[in-house]
Order: sequence, then C-alpha cells, then structure tokens
Amino acid sequence: MPQQPESWLCDGPSDAEWTVILAHGAGAPMDSPFMAAMAQGLGAHGFRVIRFEFPYMHRRRAEGVRPGPDRPAVLQSCWHETITAAGDPRRLVIGGKSVGGRIASLVAQAAEIAGLVCLGYPFHPPGRPEKRRTAHLVDLTVPTLILQGERDTFGTPEDVAGYRLAPAIELHWLPDGDHSFKPRKRSGITEQQNLDTAIAAIADFVARRC
Repeated sequence: MPQQPESWLCDGPSDAEWTVILAHGAGAPMDSPFMAAMAQGLGAHGFRVIRFEFPYMHRRRAEGVRPGPDRPAVLQSCWHETITAAGDPRRLVIGGKSVGGRIASLVAQAAEIAGLVCLGYPFHPPGRPEKRRTAHLVDLTVPTLILQGERDTFGTPEDVAGYRLAPAIELHWLPDGDHSFKPRKRSGITEQQNLDTAIAAIADFVARRC
C-alpha cells in the first residue's frame, strides 16, 4: 500500500477490505461535524475511510483567507492523485459531500473504482433548476449511490423525478433532510437518525453492488 499522506484524516481499520474516500463540500473542511460523523460511522462499520482536502481548503487553513473552490480541472486532478495514493482502485469507493461528490462522479469512470457515493448531490444551484449538473450521469456505469435529503434545495424528489439518470445510479431519500440531511424538529426525525440511515445505506450498497 502506498505511504499515507500526512494531510489525510483516516478512520476505521487500516487493513479493511474496502476503502471509502470522502471529499468535503464547497464551504466546510474535511473535519466538519458532518464529515466527521460520516467518516467515523463508516469506520465503525469496518471500512477504511480517508478524508482529504482540495487545494483551496488547504489555503484557507494556511493563510486564513476564504477563496472559492478551485477550477474543476484542479479538483479532478486532486481526486486522481488521491485515488492513486489510496491503493487498489478495485477496492475503492469514492465520493463526498456536495461538490466533493460531484467531482468524484466526474472522475469515477476513468479511475475504474468499484463504487461512487454522493452525499447530497448538487443537481442544480438552489433556485436555478434549469442549470442541471446531470449530463455525465446519463451514461455513468460505475455503481452509484446518491443520498439526498427530501428538502435539499440542490435537488428535491420532484426535481429529480424528471431527470434521465443511468441505471447504475440508486437514489436514497432521507426523510425531511436538507442538503446536510438535517430534518426539521416537527418531522419527528433527528439529524442523527438520518446520518445513521445514510451510513447504513452506504454499507448495504457496498455489500450489494461493489
């Protein structure tokens, strides 16, 4: 196995059968509460979980500035480098939060990884349903799980029902969840319940499809 970069955060057993690599979303780093909960939960299920950061997030930490996300080509290059460093791609499931998962979906086919997991896929910008980010999802053949909150402003069940998506893609809707799967109090569902449901769904997906 290649040497592990010091910048990674890792959870779960280092000799696990499956490795899950998770990238952060546009605004929060790899150690955000959401990312930590997902990584630690998957680690408890027996996965080796790697978290990494894109260059712009490194700059935020080092310089105390808040630049926007890097250009897509830079983000994709970072994903390819991380996949190469992580080991056998046939034992890798990649994905992440929002833009992290979207960029993973753009590199998954070429990287020949075993599976893809998107945590709140940004199907379109909030309030701009006409600006879809789905063209590459039509022909995707990598086994894919998209976990989406029912109230996600980046793509609701009503929005996504009209999209053409590849047969390889499974959708799992989290009750009353927002873009980070958080439900409203009046729903009777807790944020932790939705996170636990998402983690269990990923474990089931890897067992069935990868």
